[in-house]
Amino acid sequence: MSDKPVVIADPGPLGLAAFGITTVILSLINAGLMPGTIMTVVLQLALVYGGASQLFAGMWEFRKGNTFGATAFTSYGAFWISFYLLVNNAAAMGKDAGAGIGIYLLMWGVFSLYMFFGTFYANKMLFFIFLFLTITFILLAIANFSGSSAAIGGWFGLITGILALYTSAAGVINAQAGKVVWPVGTAFLKQNS
Repeated sequence: MSDKPVVIADPGPLGLAAFGITTVILSLINAGLMPGTIMTVVLQLALVYGGASQLFAGMWEFRKGNTFGATAFTSYGAFWISFYLLVNNAAAMGKDAGAGIGIYLLMWGVFSLYMFFGTFYANKMLFFIFLFLTITFILLAIANFSGSSAAIGGWFGLITGILALYTSAAGVINAQAGKVVWPVGTAFLKQNS
């Protein structure tokens, strides 16, 4: 039996890619750049890639001892699965759908806000991802409560998804190169060692 610790690959790039791709496609619809008729594409991604892949990434972050990554990926994986179920069952809410989806999005905005504070101790790319994500959820919640256009929230979501994809790519490329090729920045606040 070896005393050598088991090393696992970083699950972060997987979780960020799953989040980023699903977010970009949904945000293209919300921003009005793609027709709502392609929502089926988002729903399939939400269930399998945005949902399941992030849940798996979150479980591996638990294994690595990364509380922030485990909480983020597991939660947003569950978000995408619940989003799939919500869209497929929204008709059951009838005239209350706007309020129901609005409170759903608002609470995800609250969650994203406190996760944003956790990014003060992470790299700057995560700081910006969670900043834009929090704004996205709040704007989408307001749009649902008021019955107005989700376009502005869609644009913020598009930025969020692109930032997540960049950070995922940086994680993969930097790991393969064994050095920083694509920078993600350092933490705003240093953790105590």
